[in-house]
Amino acid sequence: MTFLQGIAASNGIAIAKGYRLVEPDLSFEKTTIGDSTAEVERFRKAMAKSKSELEAIRDKAKVDLGADKAAIFEAHLLVLSDPELNAPIEDKIQSEKVNAESALKETADMFVLMFEQMDNEYMKERAADIRDVTKRVLAHLLGVQLPNPSMIAEEVIIVAEDLTPSDTAQLNRTFVKGFTTNIGGRTSHSAIMARSMEIPAVVGTKTATEEIINGDLVVVDGLKGEVHINPTPELVAEYRKVHEDYEVQKAEWAKLVNEPTITNDGHHVELAANIGTPKDLKGVIENGGEGVGLYRTEFLYMGRDQLPTEDEQFESYKAVLEGMAGKPVVVRTLDIGGDKELPYLDLPKEMNPFLGFRAIRLCLEEQGIFRTQLRALLRASTFGNLKIMFPMIATLDEFRAAKAILEEERQNLVSAGQAVADKIELGIMVEIPSTAVLADQFAKEVDFFSIGTNDLIQYTMAADRMNQRVSYLYQPYSPSILRLVKMVIDAAHAEGKWAGMCGEMAGDETAIPVLIGLGLDEFSMSATSILKARSLIKNLKKDDMEKLAQEVLNMQTTSQVIEAVQSATTKN
Repeated sequence: MTFLQGIAASNGIAIAKGYRLVEPDLSFEKTTIGDSTAEVERFRKAMAKSKSELEAIRDKAKVDLGADKAAIFEAHLLVLSDPELNAPIEDKIQSEKVNAESALKETADMFVLMFEQMDNEYMKERAADIRDVTKRVLAHLLGVQLPNPSMIAEEVIIVAEDLTPSDTAQLNRTFVKGFTTNIGGRTSHSAIMARSMEIPAVVGTKTATEEIINGDLVVVDGLKGEVHINPTPELVAEYRKVHEDYEVQKAEWAKLVNEPTITNDGHHVELAANIGTPKDLKGVIENGGEGVGLYRTEFLYMGRDQLPTEDEQFESYKAVLEGMAGKPVVVRTLDIGGDKELPYLDLPKEMNPFLGFRAIRLCLEEQGIFRTQLRALLRASTFGNLKIMFPMIATLDEFRAAKAILEEERQNLVSAGQAVADKIELGIMVEIPSTAVLADQFAKEVDFFSIGTNDLIQYTMAADRMNQRVSYLYQPYSPSILRLVKMVIDAAHAEGKWAGMCGEMAGDETAIPVLIGLGLDEFSMSATSILKARSLIKNLKKDDMEKLAQEVLNMQTTSQVIEAVQSATTKN
């Protein structure tokens, strides 16, 4: 039995076989072969296996993800059957007497280079298709299996270096019971998605991919941040009991599903949920969410080979608005950049993408993309209580420019006879310190603030939240962070506006008492955190938390704040 310590990223206990989502070693040596006919036959068998595999993936993608996602695999099948690619490979095997791996790689590389040099986006995309297909055929030639999370058909725990948002979006909740990664923290996108999917996760183990092989029995303890590999039967029995106890606790919290979120002395706040797709609404409703405080629309753009159309986006926004039946839905406009990439946009690589061309900065320059999204949102606005939020706003000029484009599209739609809601609240994410410092001026022009603490903390502390060596600086309870939060809330209230929070801090049981005391109006978190937070809040007194907030704002260190919160909440 092996034990790994990591970071508890998503609550719960999972026990299942390990499934390594790790690229296999596809290295090989170029060799001379004696029987070229047999080598060509070996190549054709690898092609046939690849074709069968891709057809199965395509068919499953159609059912699970829709025809647009399945189109990616249709393109791969076309490449696979293209005689202009296959014939030169077979010719090379026969004429040069080289192994199939070498003939495949050299021929594919030639085509990739040729397509990449063309001044045509469609042809450049074909280069990526050739790369993917080549990798699949090469894997079959070498006798190794490429991981494919969308084809998992038994209960597993995913083991990976990290999981990208698009990786996580493909995971089948029926079979994926949990995951563990080498890197990451509580605010990494893989962790956020795990909470959204309601599956246990432990991240930042450093060596999970080295220690776990396919088929190992793995226990993921998302409560303590522990991973056990091939545990003893006795430990498995203990964990099954822990799992049962946690389910009992969840059942107690579930009794609050239809209750309003009110403190012990009668102060109401709103508990909303962060979502990534319309499918997440089930979790919001089942956990008693009073709204959607953050709809991350970038997932509409990921895991595909072209931008979503206006109608595709409209249908997604409409589904969420109708699903929430009049409850508020805050939709964040496209927030791409940092660790969220769209390969088909072919954006230049940056030295520091988290501080680079992303979110509203990209949208203001790539206005075609931005306007399409805004039109879809405006068309959907009549189907529910829509609020629109711009991310990564650093200056008033950026907000004004984004608002002006929105107003132009509104007028265009109205002129064309399209129904648009009379009133749509327009707000910003506060995730850059300059915006928090100038919140009193922003509050005169926006309808609301939503504090994105995941980025606000890393920018304030100058500490990359994905870098484990500086993870100690990710301090949501730092007095400096709490002071910025207070500035934003006070500025909103001074102008009669509301202030929410959609970062992970909003669902943090140590932060919640202080945020109640600071006057935060809306807490948006992973749906699975809502009932636990409601249970905590109903035992707090607003008056007492206001006193606590004043105390911690004058403290010097994070540890002092944590001690003060523990002391104050124990008394309650």
